[in-house]
Amino acid sequence: MDLQAWCNKKMVASQETLDKLEDIGLNMYERKIYSALISRGVSTAGELSEMTNVPRSRAYDVLESLAEKGFAVIKSSQPMEYVAIPPEQAVENIKSQHRRDLEEKLDKLDSFKGSEAVDELESLYDQGLELVEPEEMSGSLKGSHQINQHMGTMFQEAEESIKVVTSEEGLNDLHENHSDLLREAEDSGVNVQVLAPVTDENREAFNEVKEFSDVKHLEGNEFDVPEGRFAIIDNDALTMSMTHDEVHDTQDTAFWTKSDHMAQETMEPVFDMLWHHSEDEPDNPGKKGPEGPSR
Repeated sequence: MDLQAWCNKKMVASQETLDKLEDIGLNMYERKIYSALISRGVSTAGELSEMTNVPRSRAYDVLESLAEKGFAVIKSSQPMEYVAIPPEQAVENIKSQHRRDLEEKLDKLDSFKGSEAVDELESLYDQGLELVEPEEMSGSLKGSHQINQHMGTMFQEAEESIKVVTSEEGLNDLHENHSDLLREAEDSGVNVQVLAPVTDENREAFNEVKEFSDVKHLEGNEFDVPEGRFAIIDNDALTMSMTHDEVHDTQDTAFWTKSDHMAQETMEPVFDMLWHHSEDEPDNPGKKGPEGPSR
């Protein structure tokens, strides 16, 4: 089929497909060139440039990039031609490349973690802490990803106790994101306590979290259950979230502080009161827990 006939048949990928190619890492020119190339099988940079309106000077670079990513093969010919890799194989190629890149980055991180550079940085950090007032060790966290990262760090650093008050959906998230860390903490002698409303929707998480922590059902029959969720670590560190389950993950917001006053004197009595008035396990968990706090 000559070029004009190809153009007349409009053998181009849909916009939805082009968007999906963007999701896996192809830029605009790469998406256009690759979709044109697979409809031709074999083609030259000049032909592909004309089909896609990609500048000819850029088409060569784009095709070389596609070859490096495993979407095309450069054919030894005059003029130089390019062969399309079948889509399924191309996806496997880029997956393998990402795995190699990830393994390389992880190796570098592991190497750095065990180096003298980290020891030097830890020493500088410890020296800096001696100059910091307790009220300065605080900040805000935005988004569920950042909050979960921070919570994970807190759980890893715990030496004596972890006390968590969370919501119905929050118990599911705690189980999904932090079970391994909490289990490791419990195995190392840390006392782990969790308070959350237990319903049909999080019963499985409740049962599994019970395997490595003390868990109680939080219900507001005798008192108003406080909104939000919080975690107290070793009675000197506190993270408190202010948002509700309905809030989008990117808008989830939390406050953290390294303050024994806030943790031990303010929030620990609240936790102890809730713990004292909570049940080990509800007899008939409802469909939904109290409205309010998020994960």
